[in-house]
Amino acid sequence: MKIIVLIKQTFDTEAKITLDVNGKINKSGVSLIMNPYDEFAVEEALRIKEKAGGEVTVISVGGQQTQDALRQALAMGADKAVLVDSGEAELDEYSTATILAKVIGDMEYDIILGGFRAIDDGSAQVAGRVAEILNIPVVNVVTKLEIADGKATATREIEGGSEVVEVTLPAIITAQKGLNEPRYPSMKGIMKAKKKPMDKKALADIGLDESQVAAKVKAISFALPEARKAGKVIPGEPAEAARELAKLLREEAKVI
Repeated sequence: MKIIVLIKQTFDTEAKITLDVNGKINKSGVSLIMNPYDEFAVEEALRIKEKAGGEVTVISVGGQQTQDALRQALAMGADKAVLVDSGEAELDEYSTATILAKVIGDMEYDIILGGFRAIDDGSAQVAGRVAEILNIPVVNVVTKLEIADGKATATREIEGGSEVVEVTLPAIITAQKGLNEPRYPSMKGIMKAKKKPMDKKALADIGLDESQVAAKVKAISFALPEARKAGKVIPGEPAEAARELAKLLREEAKVI
């Protein structure tokens, strides 16, 4: 089985975000990691491979630093990687999906997996856009997946519950927390990853130029959330303090 996993490199979840003098997100000194939801996708791809055989290819769009996330996936057990260097082009979800679909269109695949969203922009758009371009079905926020007889049976989250969806392969499946528990790369896997193939492509190599992937949406400005106000300590006896608390909640906080 030919399995493709879409991954993205994002800020570390523990990173402290600041803005530079131009009002843009300051990337200096910020650790980068594989998007956590994509880790679930990589793990599921490896489990499918271990059960049914085949090959796992991980694909990402970004700069040279993105190799770190791809190498992590290779160390986990993926067979090969593809990195499309977007150069100086400013990308949005449309741009990224266009690039990914162009690369995948020239490949053999039975199933494509990815995280249902990235923790940096949280748009949850790319996988769906890729599915639309490739004209294949997509099932989002999947927490259980079974592959058999050329079909995928996926349990997905919906508001207030879950539903089971069956689609014919090829299809795109996006992972939600709970689908599995991603493995840690072993030392042996890390050493092997250094020798596994990573195909590095520029936009021109896949038949695209910057005008064809120009962002449709751009961030106008960024702002940090307001600093949390200091809490108040209400002294006195319990009954008196409770009355004062109720008064503050009603007149100051206006929540009751």
